[in-house]
Amino acid sequence: MAKVLLVDDDVELIELLRDYLCGEGFIVELAHDGESGVRAALAGGVDIVVLDVMMPGGGGVEALRRIRAAGTLPVLMLTAKGDDDDRIAGLELGADDYVPKPCTPRELAARLRAILKRVAAGAVGTVPAPIQAGALTLWPAERRAEQAGRALELTSTEFSLVELLARQAGRVVSKAVLSQEALGRPLSRFDRSIDVHMSSIRHKLGQLPDGRSRIQTVIRKGYQLIV
Repeated sequence: MAKVLLVDDDVELIELLRDYLCGEGFIVELAHDGESGVRAALAGGVDIVVLDVMMPGGGGVEALRRIRAAGTLPVLMLTAKGDDDDRIAGLELGADDYVPKPCTPRELAARLRAILKRVAAGAVGTVPAPIQAGALTLWPAERRAEQAGRALELTSTEFSLVELLARQAGRVVSKAVLSQEALGRPLSRFDRSIDVHMSSIRHKLGQLPDGRSRIQTVIRKGYQLIV
């Protein structure tokens, strides 16, 4: 059973979410502010964090920054409905995905399972061969990536996106496919999550010797990895 850490100052909400998630087979731990949430997340034993970014005093944003600085523990944000600025800021800090508030417990559970499934992909059964795409090497079972022998610190979602592009290196992969396969949900009309994640990936992969980005945007079609 996966252990979920819920961090939100809305006590009534996270107790409701806890009761539902426990009924769905999750183990749930609660924290009501950013500081205690960070301590619980970094203490170990947690599989995924659900974090309200807009806790008073900027605690959610700072908590996300500290959790991400310490490693790649999956983080799902709770964001204000329709507030694109908060959503993009969280994704830029390395959150794996988001759910707008108010959210249904069922939707939250589905998003958690999608992220955890990606993290666990390849961990059971036959170990898949490494993926080689130019100087980039991926080990899917270990969720580990290197470029020219240099370790890449990718979040779970970033790894899934890079893996999809690496398997189709040189070919365009549509945003619809990237969203469905890497985020576990259909692409919605105004969702910029893929674009924000790709911006972070571009920064981490750096440029080709000729100065071009390794991740190319193909307008109205998608993205491709150049090797």
